[in-house]
Amino acid sequence: MAQRVAASERGARRIRAPRFVMALPAWVWFLCFFTLPVLWIVYYSFGYKPDIYHPIATDKLSLGSYHEAFSRAFVHVFSQTLQISIIGTSLCLLIAFPFAYWLATRVSPRWRGVLLGLVVVPFFVNFLIRTVGWLILLSPAGPVSSLLQRWGLRSEPLHLLQTRGAVQLGVVYNYLALMILPLFVTLDRLDPAMREASKDLGANRVKTFRQITLPLAAPGIVAGLLLVFIPLTGDYITALVLGGAKGNMAGVVVASQFTIAQDWALGAAQAVILIAMIMGTVAVFGLFAIAIRAIVRVSRRITLPPVAEEAV
Repeated sequence: MAQRVAASERGARRIRAPRFVMALPAWVWFLCFFTLPVLWIVYYSFGYKPDIYHPIATDKLSLGSYHEAFSRAFVHVFSQTLQISIIGTSLCLLIAFPFAYWLATRVSPRWRGVLLGLVVVPFFVNFLIRTVGWLILLSPAGPVSSLLQRWGLRSEPLHLLQTRGAVQLGVVYNYLALMILPLFVTLDRLDPAMREASKDLGANRVKTFRQITLPLAAPGIVAGLLLVFIPLTGDYITALVLGGAKGNMAGVVVASQFTIAQDWALGAAQAVILIAMIMGTVAVFGLFAIAIRAIVRVSRRITLPPVAEEAV
């Protein structure tokens, strides 16, 4: 009997797989379809365009493409992209947080699913089609311009297309749901008893929000910022359809180098710079968040008043 038990235990130990096996397919996918393509782009960025008929040559590696990528025109486009991304992400946060807070704390559970469905419904439509919809709305002959003229608010057609404002409006619309969903999940999981306890202890709504709700919602805020800022910075469809020359973004410039100019070396160098800009901005945001948390922790330290110290 003891031998059978020992044999069964040995058999169970033999078929037990290491823990990393379950994550192996995801790591293989990440390596093949993300890491290797990025490394290949980095390698192409050190190449050059040999002639008009060939897009790339890597027999002589150099930094010439990076030197060309840092020209004044490209730097202006990259700085404009960073400004549009930061403003767009901030607007998404300012719009999404009140809505997610209202949805998580004020709306009955029966209607939450309906409203969340309305938030997600635009994602069932192609990204390009959604952006073309804004092209129709904002055109001089579109419904927005027609209504403003009919109501007497404007005497001439409204020209919003091919401007930076149109791009800003388009990116906020396209990425707003990516901010709402993580914020709602975080706020919905907060225990209402904590807010009630804060009120019972004499804190007003502003203090309760600042010291209870906002710190506990920080994971959702960080997740929403990352989900919005990273794809928004690399977006080129919105800028291509709505922006024109005044609303140009780095994604359009990078795509044009690969598809129109056929200069893969310069396009790869610009893509690497764009990736570095995104990672650097995220790192700065992370350091800023860590500094804010440190300041908040220091400000929350409890110090006994002199009377209490004498009593002790």
